[in-house]
Amino acid sequence: MFDLQSVQHNLLLNHETTGETKMDKRRHPRMPVDKLMVDLSDGRGFFAGTVSDLSRFGLMVDNVPHKLDEKAPQISVIVSGRGKSFKMKTRPRWSVRQSISKRIGMEIIHAPWGWTEFVMQFEPKKDDIWGEIDL
Repeated sequence: MFDLQSVQHNLLLNHETTGETKMDKRRHPRMPVDKLMVDLSDGRGFFAGTVSDLSRFGLMVDNVPHKLDEKAPQISVIVSGRGKSFKMKTRPRWSVRQSISKRIGMEIIHAPWGWTEFVMQFEPKKDDIWGEIDL
């Protein structure tokens, strides 16, 4: 598990020296999302939460009850929204304890078919350079 305060400190130091953060170097950026629910299991219990942001290879989950063991080697999740559900295995990478719940950053270990296409719906649209040319 990562200590979020030391991670934030290292990101700040990197930003001060190079002007960029590790988040800027992501191959697949995280996109904020609304109305995606997640069911989680640490192997001992079942819990519910909400997805705050996602990428092709990771999730940030909010409103997770404190009882979930974020130190479990794997957490099974089912992400539901927009009429679809995706079951996958994740690895917790960091967690932040909040007053009545916790926030967890997760790496996706195994994503099902269709996950990448689903995530692409949330990615910003790239400009089409060919649409700019007048013939």
